[in-house]
Amino acid sequence: MKKRNLTIMVICLLVVAGASFYLYIGEIKSAATKIGLFKGAAGSKPMAEHQHGAPPAPPETKEASGEAKQPEETPTVEIPTDKQQLIGVRTVKATIQPLNRVIRTVGRIEYDERKLATANTKIEGWIEKLHVDYTGRYVQKGEPLAEIYSPELVATQQEFLNILRWANQGKGAKDERTAMLLVKDAQTMLDAAKERLRLWDISDEQIKKIETTGKPIRTLTIYSPVSGYVLQKMAVQGMRVMPGEKLFDVVDLTSVWVVADIYEYELPLIKVGQTARIGLSYFPGKEFSSQVDYVYPALASETRTAKVRFTIPNPEGVLKPQMFTNVEIKINLGNRLAVPSEAVIDTGVRQIVYVDKGEGYFEPREVMLGLKADELVEVTGGIKAGEKIASSANFLIDSEAQLKGVTALKRKK
Repeated sequence: MKKRNLTIMVICLLVVAGASFYLYIGEIKSAATKIGLFKGAAGSKPMAEHQHGAPPAPPETKEASGEAKQPEETPTVEIPTDKQQLIGVRTVKATIQPLNRVIRTVGRIEYDERKLATANTKIEGWIEKLHVDYTGRYVQKGEPLAEIYSPELVATQQEFLNILRWANQGKGAKDERTAMLLVKDAQTMLDAAKERLRLWDISDEQIKKIETTGKPIRTLTIYSPVSGYVLQKMAVQGMRVMPGEKLFDVVDLTSVWVVADIYEYELPLIKVGQTARIGLSYFPGKEFSSQVDYVYPALASETRTAKVRFTIPNPEGVLKPQMFTNVEIKINLGNRLAVPSEAVIDTGVRQIVYVDKGEGYFEPREVMLGLKADELVEVTGGIKAGEKIASSANFLIDSEAQLKGVTALKRKK
């Protein structure tokens, strides 16, 4: 009986040892297969062929194994219809429509520099009489401004009178030939003296008066070159003046300039000839229409703005220099693909819109933006005309997408 029990125990130990050895061999084979050291029967055939001189098989690739590259899945976030109504989701179609940009800025009325004139003298002398004695006075063209006494001018006139007398005496010579020579020489000198007086702004009427009276004019009268307002008055009673010295600045205010400041980023939209509406608080409810005359070539470094000039008529003189104006320029940008600006989420790096894919699904999509016009923004890439996008509550949709880890795919450049 004891011998039988011993035999049974030995048989059990052998069975357990055999099972353990089988499991151990299986684990070793599995580990070897994973690291590529043992490929089973399928792997032994290429080795045998290589041993018999056949060329080795090329390594397996994804293409050879038939594993095709899967397309990148379009990310979407689901917002059920009832929740859309609850959070106020609205959608709008991206459409091609006319865009109009309105630029509003502030301008200042300034003098029309083309109608600014100065009055000066070409001789040295002293101001003996001042007809216009304060700044801001209105003067007519040809109105006397001041009278200047010049010893040099008086001496030239006296020389002219002496030549005139000599010419008259030459006519009374007994010898006709001598008389003709004297008259010819005197006439040449007389013409030269007249020309000198004309160059000093002595008019032909004044020269005729000198010939008639036989007396020189004591003072030279300075006249206003244009009709307008005296902008600057440097002349003072009794002061000495030199040739070319400015005495008066006179400006014609029948037309004035409006100079407006345009920001640097708006400057590419401004063109000469564009129409603008100009209003003043001085005239409530009244507007002036004008066109862009000139765009100045430099920017102000402090404000990063450029100056744009308009010209408006001012026949009644009610527009005063340095008045402030409101300038509005409406620019037609043509037909462009546009969406509401509130539909675009700007992350600082990318611009995202949520495209309605139907059945409560929204796709985050990166877009490229162009010009902005009031409440619309141009889309140059990322969506097509006719696609519906979320125009309100899109920030709530974006929050839901972020919580679910849904992000827009990067656009291919």
